[in-house]
Amino acid sequence: MGNDLTALHTFCMSLCGATHIVQWGGSDVYKVGGKVFAITRTDSADSARVTFKASEMSFEMLKTEPGVRPAPYLASRGFKWLQRLDDRTLDDQALCDYVRQSHALVLAGLSRKKRLALQGQTTQE
Repeated sequence: MGNDLTALHTFCMSLCGATHIVQWGGSDVYKVGGKVFAITRTDSADSARVTFKASEMSFEMLKTEPGVRPAPYLASRGFKWLQRLDDRTLDDQALCDYVRQSHALVLAGLSRKKRLALQGQTTQE
């Protein structure tokens, strides 16, 4: 993916129930059930930054690795979000794996009714 976020956009949109919106000053924000699971942005140096939710274990393992940092704003408020700055630690395949995990974490946090609706099912209430 490098600095071209087209492949990551395609990947994010392939995940169940994913939506995309541009907000927060030009960031590409990916959501499921109205909740954010990934944020991408190209900074002034034309470097692609990808922010994603992480499990507690992944956050602890990756937060000090080269090319990865706790996500500004989110991590400082106690949330387990990471930002990939470059591919020194997370190559593109690993990044997609973590974004998939982020999507799954957010999806799991939705109500059962919302999860079923996103999966094209109906609740029997």
